[in-house]
Parts: sequence; structure tokens; C-alpha cells
Amino acid sequence: MKRDFLTIPDLKVEELRKLLQRAAALKAGRASTPQILQGKTVALVFQKPSMRTRVAFEVAVLELGGAVIYLGQEDIQLGRREAVKDVARVLSRYVHGIVLRTFGHANAEEFAKHATVPVINGLSDLVHPCQALADVMTMQEAFGRLQGLKAAYIGDGNNVLHSLIEACARLGVSVAVAAPKGYAPNAAIWKAAKWEASRHGASLELAADPKQVVRGADVIYTDVWVSMGQEPERAKRLRAFKGYQLNAALLKLAKPGCKVLHCLPAHRGEEITDDVMEGPPSLVVDQAENRLHAHKALLEFLIGSSQQSAHSSQQKHT
Repeated sequence: MKRDFLTIPDLKVEELRKLLQRAAALKAGRASTPQILQGKTVALVFQKPSMRTRVAFEVAVLELGGAVIYLGQEDIQLGRREAVKDVARVLSRYVHGIVLRTFGHANAEEFAKHATVPVINGLSDLVHPCQALADVMTMQEAFGRLQGLKAAYIGDGNNVLHSLIEACARLGVSVAVAAPKGYAPNAAIWKAAKWEASRHGASLELAADPKQVVRGADVIYTDVWVSMGQEPERAKRLRAFKGYQLNAALLKLAKPGCKVLHCLPAHRGEEITDDVMEGPPSLVVDQAENRLHAHKALLEFLIGSSQQSAHSSQQKHT
């Protein structure tokens, strides 16, 4: 039976932990990456352009021995020139896995429903689970553990934050969020993550004051205030997020040795200052690199293992 990865909860907690362990092992042994996708092809279907998601997945597939086909919005016009279910069913006959980067999360759900090969959510407006894998991997690298850490998130309650709290809640990382009124995270996702956090010895906190949430933080995370597609709201958002900048003064309020994360691209001088981005606490480039290793582990788990299972099943019936 095929597995999809549309949100963090699609993985059991133990699977999530093992995936992070595997990503770390693949990073350490990059020179001898197993060719588990040899003879396999993965399609990247991107309604939204991306540097990190595209390159990390392409390199991940290639290093695992597979081939990649990139299809941008101009190639498919998903849901406009052709129905989502038609694209999903036809591509499933050609390739062994699909990475979808889309707008509405309903597109990802419909795509996965009709695809007969594993579908990975490379980003939707609701969640960004692949980014969260790299985020928690980077935290684990920096501190040697996840359980008991505190992460502070400053800014918009967006798709990046949604997946971050879903992952942290399951791994015992407490998250304190500072967001202005009207920009809090999705209520249903917050409620579910809060329940998960309580089960795993962590907590979630939502406040308006960035100074309040960074106290005692091991990690401070921020993201752009104006994401792709939100350009018409730019002036309004800049007013709303005034006072939410991650700068040296805010960083000083956190725990000594606190690290800085940003999923990129960054608008330097807006949500984060250049000196913080370039300073010793910044793990931003490591975080970006870890997208590659997390993607490799995910591809191996979803496509490599499914192909191995299918092969074993065929052998039993011969």
C-alpha cells in the first residue's frame, strides 16, 4: 500500500524519529549514498517556483540513483488546463513518485487521492512538512537532542509555523509563538498540536510580545512577513509586524547559546537583521542544507521501501 506525505501527522512519531536518524546517517555518509532509486523516476509538479525545494529534491533523487522530471505551472496549469485528478492518474503511470508544490492544500489532498504512487507535499498554503523535517533535524544537530528544548517563533502564523509546531509537539520541543492580532496560526492545527505536545512532555504558548516568548529559548525562528502571493498585502503586513523583527537586542533576551533559524528566502532588514543572519548563532545555511538530507530519507522511506515491498510481494507469488 502506497504512503503519502502531505502533513507531519502522516508519519507516526516513531517513523518521524527514525526518519531524522536516517537523514543524519545519509548526511554523514553522503559519499556512499545507496542507489535505492536506481531505475526510478520522480516528477516534481510545481505551481509555485522554488530554489531550495526544487534543487534539494532533484539532487536527492539523483544521489539516490533515480531520475527527475520537473513540470512547472506553464507545463501543466494544474486545475485550469487539466483536472487535478487527471494529472495525478496519468503521471502515476509514468513515474514512481510525485513531489507537489501547490497553493490550496485541497489540491494536494485531491492529487494524493487519485495518484497510485507516493505523493509528497513540497509546500501548500496550509503546511510545509518537508521544511519542518529540516528544521527539527537542524535543532537535533545543534543540541544533540530534541526533548526538552524550547523554540520561539516570531512572526506570521503561516504554513511553515503549522508544520513546525506539528513536528515539535511530537518530538518533545516546546514552542512559544509571538504573532500580531489577526496573524495567529490555524486554530485547528494549533489545538491538535497542543494536545500532541502535552502527550510528549512539551507545551505550546501563543502571545503578542516577542520579548515574552524568547525568554529561555534555545532556538529563535522567523520567516518572511510577506510570502509569495501576498504582495498586494505588503504595506498592511509591514505595519502589522512592526516590532517583530529578529535583531541583536531580541536575541540577547534568549538563553545563552541560543541558535537562529530561518527557512529562507529572507528579507534582510525586515523580519531579520543582516548581523543576526550572519552571526555565530545563525544555523540558516545548515538548515537549508538539511533539506537535501531530509528529502533523501523521505524518498527512501516512501518510494524506495514501497518498491522493495512490491518486489518482495512479487517474489512470494512466483
